[in-house]
Order: sequence, then structure tokens, then C-alpha cells
Amino acid sequence: MSDLRFRVVEKAFQKKAVYVEAPDKRPSDYFGSLTFNREKMFKYLPEKAYKDLINVIDRGSSLTVATADAVAAGMKKWALEMGATHYTHWFHPLTEGTAEKHDAFIEHDGKGGVVEELSGKLLVQQEPDASSFPSGGIRNTFEARGYTAWDPSSPAFIVGDTLCIPTVFISYTGESLDYKAPLLRALDAVNKAAVDVCRYFDPNVKKVYAYLGWEQEYFLVDEGLYAARPDLLLTGRTLMGHESSKNQQLEDHYFGAIPTRVAEFMKELEIECLKLGIPLKTRHNEVAPNQFELAPIFEECNLANDHNLITMAMMRKVSRKHGFRVLLHEKPFKGINGSGKHNNWSLGTDTGVGLMSPGKTPEENLRFLTFVINTLKAVYRHNGLLKGSISSATNAHRLGANEAPPAIISSFLGKQVSEVLEKLEKPDSGTIKIEGKQGFKLDIPRIPELLIDNTDRNRTSPFAFTGNRFEFRAVGSSANCATAMLVLNAAVAEQLSEFKKDVDARIAGGTEKFAAIIDVLRKYTVECKAIHFDGNNYSDKWKEEARTRGLDCETSVPLIFDTYLSETSVKMFESMGIMKKKELEARNEVKWETYTKKIQIEARVLGDMALNHIIPMATRYQSMLIDNVSKVKGLFDAGKAAQISETNLSLIEDIARHITGIKTLVDKMIDNRKVANKITDEREKAIAYHDTVASTFDEIRYHIDKLELIIDNEMWTLPKYRELLFIR
Repeated sequence: MSDLRFRVVEKAFQKKAVYVEAPDKRPSDYFGSLTFNREKMFKYLPEKAYKDLINVIDRGSSLTVATADAVAAGMKKWALEMGATHYTHWFHPLTEGTAEKHDAFIEHDGKGGVVEELSGKLLVQQEPDASSFPSGGIRNTFEARGYTAWDPSSPAFIVGDTLCIPTVFISYTGESLDYKAPLLRALDAVNKAAVDVCRYFDPNVKKVYAYLGWEQEYFLVDEGLYAARPDLLLTGRTLMGHESSKNQQLEDHYFGAIPTRVAEFMKELEIECLKLGIPLKTRHNEVAPNQFELAPIFEECNLANDHNLITMAMMRKVSRKHGFRVLLHEKPFKGINGSGKHNNWSLGTDTGVGLMSPGKTPEENLRFLTFVINTLKAVYRHNGLLKGSISSATNAHRLGANEAPPAIISSFLGKQVSEVLEKLEKPDSGTIKIEGKQGFKLDIPRIPELLIDNTDRNRTSPFAFTGNRFEFRAVGSSANCATAMLVLNAAVAEQLSEFKKDVDARIAGGTEKFAAIIDVLRKYTVECKAIHFDGNNYSDKWKEEARTRGLDCETSVPLIFDTYLSETSVKMFESMGIMKKKELEARNEVKWETYTKKIQIEARVLGDMALNHIIPMATRYQSMLIDNVSKVKGLFDAGKAAQISETNLSLIEDIARHITGIKTLVDKMIDNRKVANKITDEREKAIAYHDTVASTFDEIRYHIDKLELIIDNEMWTLPKYRELLFIR
């Protein structure tokens, strides 16, 4: 191998584990030590301020200036005791990442010195420069004003020497420029709609929480090998590379013994996350080599989303201490599993009831059916929009390949729930019998108390019911969970509101309450039957059937984004008070522009590597072969020389063919990019990049990967899959 590659690979393989000394305590002793949680609030706030803040968090009460000042004083005191010197408003701009601007805890003291200060005004609201964040045309570049506003429901936390205060980010004119603001509105909408429905069954319910349990898949690669791959460094994925002779075909990596170096990385990551109040619970090897997964205990959706973003940042930071780089791209390596971020979603009440869990009485099971069927109806009505919420330039490589669900949204329910819904469809399958104080009896098969293990799992289903929750498996590894969660919660909120109207209309017409509920559920079950599919989502037959069912089967990411601006989507977002049409249009501009830029970067990197790495390498090796043929002709007679040179001549021709193919296709890609760049409309430009630029990538890669098999291993400068995918 080349000297450069040899040194890089040898150094990577010589890496030793960096052993992490765990705190001399149990995790429960230091959990949340770096967060301003309720325990710290109780300790550092005056009694009245503490009670007022809890009311703000739990009941949505208004935050007074006096309370804000008291909280700021207590939060500052705690942060200073923890060694913090700065504070920042931490927010989620439309970049899919997070942002922060650090300020020191200092103000002039009027005596020539400074004093540590954090006022309620600075805690509650700040004004970062919004000019360089994506806005989709909501504001002009020269109009830079934007506001961050404190989100009290997500605890402040300390990273390094900085107190991080979770906030929303809005424009000068009030439109959201982030993911948190619309997510909070969606959670509020589903709370209100679900409470109204819950009160059919229990009038004591005052609040419904949306819960999220994310599962984060990721790859690790040695930092030296990563640095020697310009494509990994600049795009997060390998744009070329022939598959390794051994990859995941033996299925020996999944749940296998965790390599020592990786285990030490996981250990330090867990310690740091536990300190930040992130309840990481699960870790294991995933299916592909060098692929792993971590997952926390379920949390309230907004908090869980913040914790996922913090965890991703912490993964990048901690991995480098152990000589790794974390890859969160959905498909960093061709031919093996990609990485997702399964979003396990459910609803629960302040009375401790899981609304996606069956109960012990017929009434409890009717409530369970009510929320499951309404969720199915919401997913059916907005299946295209839900696909739009998980679509991106990076996730497009993963969907439909190696166990990732396809780009068609459907829902798996399992045998028992499916059988119940089939019976419910029939008009004579269920009646209500009131039996005094014993409650209500349904003449449909009673659902078992426990459904967690009542059926097999369908790994190909994008939206699967898994016993007491729905698992949205199509979300990408690098995504902000809020993108999918705000759409799902908004859709369910809208559907529950419609359900309440339909049931109340029947009750007003004289139908008994539970009979009315059954009637409406029966109607919905029939109407949304198309979304229910328990079979193999990978089969070509399903793709054909999905079209006949009227499900959204579009695969072009720029066109999938159109679903955000459909009449039904705009109506849902506006009626639920989540986003206005203007905000949706702006977000789509950002989505199209981001898609274009990511494909543009990949095209530039691929072209550069093809012309400046691959072709020169291939040409040098070809010249060596030509020189060998010439020397053979000088040593042997014509017949013998031809016989000896036959293999090399064939290789010379193959190399020439692949070089020509690469050059022709790269020129075509560049020309197509130049044409696309002249398009001013962001949507049309994104479509052009999808149709004419990205479509050339696999063709170029084909020729490069063939050359990798031909060219002398000692001359190939790029680390190969067999080196990238196996940690030693």
C-alpha cells in the first residue's frame, strides 16, 4: 500500500483503549449533577419563586418579572458554584444542529471592577444575530434581529465552563426560526385535544404528555483513517469504495462483545450524559461492523429531543478523546446497514395512564382502541407529510435498504390488534351493555392486558405498533427528532379534535356515549384501512399495492417536501396553531436549499477525488503495466511475449475504459451542475440537482470501485472498507 496509507492504517490499528475511571459513586448519585433540575430549583430558589416556576412548567402559568429575577439569581449562584464562567442561550436553528453564543457573567460594578450578574431579563430573552441562520426568506439578510426566549420546561445545564439555557428562536416579526417553538406548540395542541378525549373515560385527567424514546444508531471509525478520506471528512459518507470481502454477512457483530476501545468510549459518554440528566440505559453492537446503538429511558418529548441533541454533540466530543470519529450520516458505507434514529412515541396522562396500553376493563380497552385508531387515522391522512418530515438528502440513501423501512409510510399492528380492528369494522360486531356499577361490557373480543410480546416485530415497517407505543422507524440518524415529532403530534392533535366533534355530534343526536365512540371508531377503521400493512414492506408487490391504496409513493426528496405546502398540511398546521403558511413556505425554502447544497458539496468532492486522486493513480498503474509489456517484448519472441503480456494488456484496456467512463461522467456531472446553478427558484434547483447531478454519483462510483479492484494495493492511497470497518 502507499506510504501514506500504510502509516495511517498502521497508526490506527495500534490504537490502545483510553481507560476511563468511573466516579466512585452509583449513577443515581451523580445523575443530573450538571443540570438545574427540580432538586436544584428547590435548593437555590425562594419558596414562592420555586412554586411559581413549577406552575409555569407544569401548568403553563405566566412567568412574572419577579419570578424570572429570582430564578436567574438562583441559577447564577448554582452555576458559579459549579465553576461556570459564562452562560448562553442554547437553541435549534434550521440547520439541523444547535447554536450558542457565550457571554461571561460580568457587568461593571461602578467602581472600576466587575461583578458576576445574570438578570431575569437576560435569562428570559436575548437577541442573537439572526442574519446568518437559514430563514427561508422570512427576513432579509440586512434585517438581522432575532430573539431567543427561555424554555423553562427543559432544565438548564452546564457544559465545560458554560451554563446552557434552552430557548426557542423567533424572528423580529414573530415567526419561528427553529424546531423547538413549533414542537412546543404541537405538544400543547396534542395535550389539549387528548385531554378532551380522555375525559370521556376519566373526568379527572388534566394533562396529557407526549413521550419520546429515541434509539440512536451510529458508526465509529478511527480518526486517522477518517482524516485520510476527503469524502468522509467533507460529506460524512464514503462516495466511493468497494465493499469488503467480509462485512455483515456472518451476522456476528450484532449484540456481540463490544470492543475494548469502544466500550471505554461508551463508558465515558454515559458518565457525561448521566451528569447532564440524560438517562442513557442501553448500549450494544448494531448489525453492521463498526455500527453501534445507544438509547435512553423514555422522557417527555421536548426534553427527550433536547437530550438527543446534547447526546449527539457529546458523542462527537468524547469520541475524539478515544481516537474515533462518530459518523451520524444515515448511509456512510455502501452495501451494509445504514443508521436510523427510531422514535418510540406514546401518550400518557397526569393520572399515570398510558393511552397506548390496553387495560384490565372493557372501558380501559375502549380508551386504548380510541387512541390507537385515531393515531392510525392521523398517519393515514398525513402519510405524505410524515414522509416529508423524515426525508433528507442523507436519509434518502438509507430508506429501503438493509433493514431500513421504505419511503412509503404504513403501519404494522400485529396479529391481535389487527384481528380486533377487523371485527370492529363489521356493523354487528359490537354493542354496549350497561351493567350497573360493573361498568360497560363490549361485545368484541377483549384485548389482553399485556400486548408487548403478543406478536412478532416487523423491522420493515416505518410506523409499527410495538405493544404500548408506536415506533417511527424511518427517522434518520442525523436528524433533529423535532422534525418528525412536531408533525406526528400535530397530526394526532388534529385527528383527536375531529374525533371529539364526531362523537359529540352523535351524542347530541341521542346516541349513548360509548356507543357513539364505537360508531365513530368503526367508521375511522374502515376509512384508514389503507395505512395498515403487516407484511413485507420491501416487496415489489407492496409498492404496487401501496399505489392502489392511495398512499404517497414519491421517492424524489425535493418533491416529497411539497407535502408541507399541500392544502391538508397547511390547514392542519394553521388550525392547530403550530405554524402559519408563511412559516411553512420559509421552511420549505430552507429544505430545498439545504438539499441542493448537500448534493452540490458531494458532487464537488466526488469530482475532485475522481480527477485528482483516482485517475492519476490509475494512470500511474497503467503506465507500469505498459512499461512491463514493452520490456516483455524485448526479452521474448513475439509469440511468447504476446502470451505473457495477455493479462496485462487486458488490464490496460480495462483501466482505460474505466478512466474514460469516469472522465466522461464527471464532465457530464459538472455540466449538469452548471446548468442547475443558474436556476433561481430553490425548488426547481433542488429538483435539477436530484434528477441530473445526484443521479450520476452511482455511475461514477461504479468505475472507481472497479479500479480499486485492479490497481496495485500499494498504490491505492485511500483507506479501504476492510480497513475502515474493523476496529482493532
